[in-house]
Amino acid sequence: MLDGVSFRIAEGDFVAIVGPSGSGKTTLLGLMAGLDTPSAGSVHLDGTELGRLSEDERARLRRYKVGFVFQSFQLIPSLTARENVQVPLELRGDADAPERAQALLTRVGLGARGAHYPPQLSGGEQQRVALARAFVHQPSILFADEPTGNLDAATGRSIIELMAELNRDLGTTLVLVTHDPEVAVRARRTIRVADGALIADTDAEAAA
Repeated sequence: MLDGVSFRIAEGDFVAIVGPSGSGKTTLLGLMAGLDTPSAGSVHLDGTELGRLSEDERARLRRYKVGFVFQSFQLIPSLTARENVQVPLELRGDADAPERAQALLTRVGLGARGAHYPPQLSGGEQQRVALARAFVHQPSILFADEPTGNLDAATGRSIIELMAELNRDLGTTLVLVTHDPEVAVRARRTIRVADGALIADTDAEAAA
């Protein structure tokens, strides 16, 4: 449960949400992404108040403006890596889905692995596929929930480096939940929550 949490995130920013287990991090992410609706207050995403939209309207907004990366990858095992990346584009009816999916796989270092199925890929490779899928439709904002939680330290660092690179090069706003201080330190801003309350909001550049 969250209580009195209020903040704004600027376009193109890279924000880490940190806090102990049960502090409300994932709940906050779900509200920000429009997966859940608040019992009080409001959430605005790219100028739209999510609480005023129907469930179908929120789903449409996410389809065009939001990307997701999860700890568990959530790839479809019966689809190849390329087909997994194509999914957001096919849902929108984009005719160039295969070409764009292949381009993103190449961008994340998996250009030669497009025909492989998720069980044939390592954990780090699966997360790269998930990252390509999240970015392929050029969302305004990407939400990531513990994106390195199932990866070893070295692979996790490479994934965060790739996310930071895509944030920088494509201008996509990046908001990630993490319990790992090594991940959080890469963000330009850190929001800390505990017991459902915002207890700190630090801008790394201002602090420097």
